Amino acid sequence: MNSTVFGTTGGTGRQIMAQALTAIVIMLLLAACGGDSNRDTPTTAVASPSEVIAQPSSTAVATPSPESSPTLVATETQSSTPLPTVAPLPTPEPVPTQPAPVFPPAISLEPFIVAPNQITYLTHAGDDSGRLFLVEKAGRVRIIGDGRVLETPYLDITDLVASGGSEQGLLSIAFPPDFTVSRVFYVNYTDRAGDGDTVIARYHLSSDSNIADAMSGQILLTVDQPAANHNGGQIQFGPDGYLYVGTGDGGRANDPWDNAENLSVLLGKMLRLDVENAETYAVPASNPFVQQDGLRPEIWAYGLRNPWRFSFDRATGDMYIADVGQNRWEEISIQPAASAGGEHYGWDTMEGRHCFEPANGCNRSDKELPVAEYGHDQGCSITGGYVYRGQQYPAWDGTYFYADYCNGRIWAMRQHDSGDWLNEFILDSGINIASFAEDESGELYVLDLGGTVYRLLASP
Repeated sequence: MNSTVFGTTGGTGRQIMAQALTAIVIMLLLAACGGDSNRDTPTTAVASPSEVIAQPSSTAVATPSPESSPTLVATETQSSTPLPTVAPLPTPEPVPTQPAPVFPPAISLEPFIVAPNQITYLTHAGDDSGRLFLVEKAGRVRIIGDGRVLETPYLDITDLVASGGSEQGLLSIAFPPDFTVSRVFYVNYTDRAGDGDTVIARYHLSSDSNIADAMSGQILLTVDQPAANHNGGQIQFGPDGYLYVGTGDGGRANDPWDNAENLSVLLGKMLRLDVENAETYAVPASNPFVQQDGLRPEIWAYGLRNPWRFSFDRATGDMYIADVGQNRWEEISIQPAASAGGEHYGWDTMEGRHCFEPANGCNRSDKELPVAEYGHDQGCSITGGYVYRGQQYPAWDGTYFYADYCNGRIWAMRQHDSGDWLNEFILDSGINIASFAEDESGELYVLDLGGTVYRLLASP
């Protein structure tokens, strides 16, 4: 049987096979030489870290270098349109950290200005003017601008104000949130009529922004005072835009008329009024005693003896109330911003956290007890202050400052993370502290009744 190779016969097949083997060897040699000469030459496009170039028929890989960003890969596409540029992620800005609270703070008082007369209050108008408005007990308001007291009074109503008693006079001024538009403000003073009745009045600016129109006064509310002392006197707009008014219990001693717990009278109370949307004032519908027979709807809270300065924490809206005691205890109460009102702060069933009338076995169940108190071995008449929210001393943020009028001792108070209140004596100033003050930037001041205003500073 004849053998065949690829369909050919013997001799011819061997010749053909030899030729084929020779060709294969030559091709292998050529391929080996070509591979060695092109080993370091890339056969695909290289993309830089900030750009990806798409190839229509192959996948391109960026060649990394020791300092390159992570490799960028161009995926295969049927279009020659380049892919969008991949931008590097922005470096995040560092987040400022709030310094840890320093408590108790070390403070000092630096004289700021000296007024010629007795002073009771200091505040700002919230109008970005940098001005401060200084209240004189006799019935004037003066402007402090550029570190000096302007000669012409902002307001002079000395002919209306009874200021002979130690607790009488022009006691505070308040500017509404829309002051720059409405150009009106409010004052609290004891009137020459009667025993020095409490008057809340509205005044307008004149054409000169540094002088009020003294003839524009409109009395919004008069509260009859049965005695010359315990007049309260603080007015301030709350975060809700309503005017809050602190009234004393009517005076003398031991609340002889039982005014503080009597919801049919306005004495010994915290009032809450809408003075911006009425000719005189309206009662907010959310006041706690609205439409209750025999009860005064103006009342927001009660059981106060003589609230000598209250203030709102500008960060939280909580209200701090300093209430002057009778014989033994001075106290500070806090009303949370979320309160619906109606709190009974104790007087005259209690003085501070202690039974007063009766002396033992009093009912504490429906009373809001103070968060801090001090006895008359440390002072005799509390002056409330402010929670520090300024920029100069971040470590003081959230600290409340208050004092005693009689001896000038100053305390600091703040709430610990546990919920407990820390309370420390920090300075013996030796002055009669009639009030604290807060400027528009949140920095604090201390007023000596005699006429000197001090800056509250960190101790050097």
